[in-house]
Amino acid sequence: MSMLSISGVHTYYGNIEALRGVDVEVDEGEIVTLIGANGAGKSTLLMTICGSPRAAAGRIVLRGEDITGRAPFEIVRMGIAQSPEGRRIFGRMTVLENLQMGATVSQPEHFEEDLQIVFKLFPILRERQQQRGGTLSGGEQQMLAIGRALMSRPQLLLLDEPSLGLAPLVVKQIFETLRDINERQRMTIFLVEQNAFHALRLAHRGYVMVNGRITLSGSGEELLAMPEVRAAYLEGGH
Repeated sequence: MSMLSISGVHTYYGNIEALRGVDVEVDEGEIVTLIGANGAGKSTLLMTICGSPRAAAGRIVLRGEDITGRAPFEIVRMGIAQSPEGRRIFGRMTVLENLQMGATVSQPEHFEEDLQIVFKLFPILRERQQQRGGTLSGGEQQMLAIGRALMSRPQLLLLDEPSLGLAPLVVKQIFETLRDINERQRMTIFLVEQNAFHALRLAHRGYVMVNGRITLSGSGEELLAMPEVRAAYLEGGH
């Protein structure tokens, strides 16, 4: 069953066309990744899914329901959570308070259960729960951003560059946790990444975006094996 269907989406910033007729499908229970160079339009697509900016043309459908014109707060309540680029946690709030902010759209009776799930996924957050978010390391902040998104009990988790600026060992840990979330919770994940090697190894399927257009698609393994993908995104084959 299709979780997310994006068809013919165009998005503008003023007169600049950032997305040029994008088609993407994410099926329930899948990890789908979108790779591409910096400035290709990847983050714009995630923001357009969330309603800001709104698509100027095309349709975005979540589980059969058209969400193209919906307000961002409505889209969150319908089951989409985003962990944005640059993490954007609340630096002055504690870890626990950040997680409480993530839970504002879910039922209060689930809070403790969901909190324990996040702490099991990221044990360091349990240790740091009374620490201010801004004092965490980059990797810990990324874990907190993902944990905060999970606290809303999403059907679809959108992740924007979770590996950005992190040490290789931390990146490996983040991606292993994403696989765990997908397998254990059957969480559907749409992942935007510049780190094509890790993203394509993790994903069931992937898309390549160039200048606001989808240019290639296939399974993660198929895209990893394509010479044009290896040449452009895998630094000579890694």
